[in-house]
Amino acid sequence: MPAEVFTQLVDVHYAPLYRFALSLTKNTSDACDLTQQTFFIWARKGSQLRETEKAKSWLFTTLYREFLRVRRRAEYVRAWEDLPAAEADPAAPEVDVVAGMDANLVVEALHEVDEVYRVPLTLFYLEEMAYREIAETLEVPIGTVMSRLSRGKAQLRATLARKDSGLAARVISFDSKTRISL
Repeated sequence: MPAEVFTQLVDVHYAPLYRFALSLTKNTSDACDLTQQTFFIWARKGSQLRETEKAKSWLFTTLYREFLRVRRRAEYVRAWEDLPAAEADPAAPEVDVVAGMDANLVVEALHEVDEVYRVPLTLFYLEEMAYREIAETLEVPIGTVMSRLSRGKAQLRATLARKDSGLAARVISFDSKTRISL
């Protein structure tokens, strides 16, 4: 495969693949590794793809399979669980705190949705894939995609409602504290 074709493929698909990987792993460095591994596999095996217009679907499917493979392997390695958690990445300066909180609230709620529902939700809403593409990526029937999206939306709504009520309670308590201190 010519280098410029590979570079174009990376330019077009890196960001969506990374977002998908991040939704799966919930960790920036793991998402980076997973995305890079996907492109490494493409470099080795991508030429076997008969229809080049299906590269996007092939990449997402490969990334998902690689995620499952890594997760299965991690389940067997229990000693790693005892290692201390890495320090969190330093927070980027927030330009618009309110918009950031809303987006963070939705992402946080999405991470609480069961994985079986979170994956199709991410592919549908964040990666803007069609049902058929999601079905091909996850290797399930379209009906399964539709039911998982429906159940996932219900879980997401419930989580957001719970978080929103908690946020409203915090705002109310903040307002009452402010009034008291005045």
